[in-house]
Amino acid sequence: MSTTLLDDSAKIFPTVQMHRQHLHAHPELSFQEVETCAYIQRELSALGIPHRVVARTGVVAHIGTGTRCVALRADIDALPITENTGLPYTSTVPGVMHACGHDTHTSMLLGAARLLKERESELGGVVKLLFQPGEEKTPGGASIMIAEGALEDPVPEIIFGQHINPDSPAGRVEFVAGSMMAAADELYWEITGFGAHAAQPHKGHNPIMAATALVQHLQSLITQSRNPLDAGVVTVTALHGGHATNVIPDTVEMKGTLRSFNPAWREHAWQWLEDHTRRIAELYGCHGHLRIEKGYPPLVNDAAATSFARSVAESLLGIDNVGSFEPKMWGEDFAYYSQMMPACFWMLGGRPHTASTMPGLHNAAFAPDESAMIHGAALLAQVAVQALQR
Repeated sequence: MSTTLLDDSAKIFPTVQMHRQHLHAHPELSFQEVETCAYIQRELSALGIPHRVVARTGVVAHIGTGTRCVALRADIDALPITENTGLPYTSTVPGVMHACGHDTHTSMLLGAARLLKERESELGGVVKLLFQPGEEKTPGGASIMIAEGALEDPVPEIIFGQHINPDSPAGRVEFVAGSMMAAADELYWEITGFGAHAAQPHKGHNPIMAATALVQHLQSLITQSRNPLDAGVVTVTALHGGHATNVIPDTVEMKGTLRSFNPAWREHAWQWLEDHTRRIAELYGCHGHLRIEKGYPPLVNDAAATSFARSVAESLLGIDNVGSFEPKMWGEDFAYYSQMMPACFWMLGGRPHTASTMPGLHNAAFAPDESAMIHGAALLAQVAVQALQR
């Protein structure tokens, strides 16, 4: 079965590649994937696969019959990035690009759908396909899909997903059991002072001074308030205030992110950030306010599901094409599914074999090797087939 699936995946690669290049040329931002949703529906209809729309631009499809169910998920949204790849199928949408590989994820799931449909009578259950919107934007499309019943009727007993990885050679798959990606919270600060002439700083309260002091102080959350064995990151990514060389502004705005694995420390960090924002601002005669948009929980892979998927990959692709993944402080809303049932999310290498490095995720020059999709589509189909046979 495994050899046949891999061979068949290679045979349908031109179709999968066509999907990817079309989606890459027509990217849509989170929760705006109207044309992407329509494209997915057309392709599923052409395969004779029943489906329905969930979360406005998401699609849920079913292959097979029976009481047992396995789910496969792909995200479909793009990023607000201006592409700089020079590809012949470069983005036709100004300022929007598939810089995180979701076009490949969607295309591989469409490829897996075709492979599974051809084997529908042999499945012994239902494979549920989740084409999910809004992975790049809180509250995350996964949470909305779940809330709108995407995991119901039938309820999956296990779920699998994958992500293209620019750090590994094309086609290599890597797994990790337990914590894989971090909880991701968005941080928005407003530091309000009192504007004055730049030549008379004593007549005002400079929010820039308060903001820069706060940026430096925030690192003590990591160095002094966290067990060194618990991973955690707080990063300020934007600071805006003022407009002239001779004016102290009234307000400075900052943005950043908090990443964590430990739920208890995460909650402690929320309170610490709020308290210390206020205290540091007060030292400079300013008022500090922090708004926290609580994002995705940590992505935790089930140990048994990961062991199973890894064994399938080794059998399908060969042990030399399978390895271990180092957990990252990235965020991934597949985490919501992993809270509902046993789950395994793996990384699929996308770096061309002729290159030692390539532009990373969320980079304007991100361009993975499309041949990786042969392994990715086949592995999605194979884990579904064997999970239903267990």
